Amino acid sequence: MGEEQIIFYFFAASVLISALCVVVMKNLVRSIFLFFVSLFSLAALYLFALADFIALAQVVIYAGGVLVLMLFAFMLSNRELLNSLKPAGSGFKVNHFAGILISLLFLFILVTVIVKTDLNQLDWMQESVPIHVNDNSTHQIGIHTMTAYLLPFEILSVFLMMVLIGAAHLARKGGRA
Repeated sequence: MGEEQIIFYFFAASVLISALCVVVMKNLVRSIFLFFVSLFSLAALYLFALADFIALAQVVIYAGGVLVLMLFAFMLSNRELLNSLKPAGSGFKVNHFAGILISLLFLFILVTVIVKTDLNQLDWMQESVPIHVNDNSTHQIGIHTMTAYLLPFEILSVFLMMVLIGAAHLARKGGRA
């Protein structure tokens, strides 16, 4: 096993472990800092995939902007509001069933589309060319972002949506949480 593989596996394990800790941890500040680790490790994996622009955008936009905003929103928020957030009751409600049903339906549709799509037959996928180390044109970055790196790009957009939902939830000052 070469040095590059060891470094790659280190960053891949770092992404997986820190993302798991973000989900499991009860302390919000530690979760936010572990989310930093996860995003920086993901940027390192993008560098291994020769997606320098995506890695830079990952660090600047997500780690540099969104997470710092989350930290400031948490630090400046009303402490009593955060303490008043209690875990939901352990009972199963009709709302949970509807959410689970919609999630499973969406997962089924997503898996069906992925399985039935032959990526090698798509015209825009056949037109993409491999990235070379010295290739820095914006045109190629756009083509590769929407072809070979579409899944990581969409995963980042889901992270951004989760950040916005979390920030809206923390900023809400209504009587119910």
